[in-house]
Amino acid sequence: MANLDLKTMMMTLLAGSLAMTAGGVAFAKPDSHAFDPAKFQQRIEKRVDRALDGTDATADQKKQIADIMSSAFTDMKPLRDQRLANRKAMQEALQAPTIDAARIEAIRAEQMKIADESSKRFTKALTDAGNVLTAQQRQAFFKNWNHHERHRGKRG
Repeated sequence: MANLDLKTMMMTLLAGSLAMTAGGVAFAKPDSHAFDPAKFQQRIEKRVDRALDGTDATADQKKQIADIMSSAFTDMKPLRDQRLANRKAMQEALQAPTIDAARIEAIRAEQMKIADESSKRFTKALTDAGNVLTAQQRQAFFKNWNHHERHRGKRG
């Protein structure tokens, strides 16, 4: 039973980490340079431009989507910070002289709550962005957006 609980906990932490990746990529790593809102907005706009490349999306549509995505990533930043703090707390709890199963479960539950909040916020942003586009533009946007995510993961 203990192996199953540890296995379940680790899979849950992995799932939470994956859910936060979408928002985390837009922000500096803790040991990197300070967050620069102007550079952040430029990265979002560039990403939206790439995702809408080859479509007839207007400059206004691109700006609306960039604003939607920027707002979502900004909203998700505190969730990312909480996730990182929970990861540290989980490491400490697992490395403690005595395992506190209740503490570990509380951290796991908090990670799942954060992952759910992040997923909801990012899904809302994608839905809002999709509503700005025509059906054809939307298909291209999500195909290209997902294509970028797959390749980003292979680089890193």
